[in-house]
Amino acid sequence: MRMRDWDINLKIRLGGETAFNVIFWTFFPFLSIYFANSFGKGWTGVLLILSQTLSVFANLMGGYCADRFGRKRMMVLAACGQGVGYGVFALAASPLLAMPVLGFIGFSFASMSGSIYWPASQAMVADVVKEEHRSSVFAIFYTAANVSVVVGPLLGSITYDDNPYIVLFAASVFCLLLSLTMSRTLHETLPEKLAERNRSTTGEPWYRFLAAQLRDYKIIAADRVFLLFILAGVLLSQTFMQLDLLFPVFMEETVKLSTIFSYGDWSLQLSGKQLFGLIVSENGLFVALFTVLVTKWMLAYRDRYVFIGGALFYALGIVLFGHMSTFWGFTLAIAVFTLAELMSAGPQQAFVSRLAPEHMRGQYFAAGSLRYTLGRTLAPLSIPISSWIGFTWTFILLAGIAVISAVLYNIMFNLYDRQKAA
Repeated sequence: MRMRDWDINLKIRLGGETAFNVIFWTFFPFLSIYFANSFGKGWTGVLLILSQTLSVFANLMGGYCADRFGRKRMMVLAACGQGVGYGVFALAASPLLAMPVLGFIGFSFASMSGSIYWPASQAMVADVVKEEHRSSVFAIFYTAANVSVVVGPLLGSITYDDNPYIVLFAASVFCLLLSLTMSRTLHETLPEKLAERNRSTTGEPWYRFLAAQLRDYKIIAADRVFLLFILAGVLLSQTFMQLDLLFPVFMEETVKLSTIFSYGDWSLQLSGKQLFGLIVSENGLFVALFTVLVTKWMLAYRDRYVFIGGALFYALGIVLFGHMSTFWGFTLAIAVFTLAELMSAGPQQAFVSRLAPEHMRGQYFAAGSLRYTLGRTLAPLSIPISSWIGFTWTFILLAGIAVISAVLYNIMFNLYDRQKAA
């Protein structure tokens, strides 16, 4: 499907969301540093867990509201909520107030608004794109997001350190403008038959939806293979989610100045925080360049070896990261880390589709997302743990968790093969 044939909603969203993602990645990788400096590493871990827990519930509510009140309405309200949240954060981070607690409240509100935006935006794609073209449309949005990951941290390593509140204020203004633009230009895509069904159940209390969602998760207790898949995924997420949590804190505290290039008496040196922005950009660049190549490469191997190999590469990458202090060392570590990411992404979604009975496919994918929602809730614990046992042992602990996930994948495939044989 050519981009010029896209629905106008998608064209507007692609441009607006890409621009916002660039601004978002200008400051997001550095937030754990800001909160660690403001509250200490112990409280930072607790507060980030609280924030992510609220976002999980906001995501469930966002899906409910998108089906009941419409995609456009929820996206407009969510973008406006992000603008307000980042605006509060910018004010709190400015010299005018300097109130980190208020900044955390603003950040949490913006995160919850983003979680409300996500299900409506995905549903809109499904509403306006035929099934055979959806994969290519989602791929373009995914590629655009990774381009933002390349550009944003580079800008952030230059601008955020000296002017954090200005970058946050820019994000606030852009979100409000995006909300206004979507309000005036997007058209509602909620299918009429779904809207009619929702109107017929208007009197039902809102919490019925959440109760139904929680009941659906009982399938993970009935399917032992799927349960092991979820548990291994939650453990593995403790490694790759450190890219925006433990890694920036580690680099700021352990790398004072790192030489990138030198020629004669001239040298290009970056601080630990600036170097982290460059490393995150490298991760985004590797993902954008090699996703298709690695995905095709993995098709030549059985899922057992792909899953176990990905977990072991994550373990290797995180151990390497914890022992590096130079730009080229971190580049090697993030290359291994990214290879593990690319090995795991596509095959795991395909595996869920093979496990799921046709009439329960939606429930299986919903339950499968627990790998990320639960993982995102637990991952911030690494920050206070690093203050208790040190960075070296924290990275070793995370690597050990990745190895345990590889063991669980092996057990899972043994059980899966026995079930197939039976």
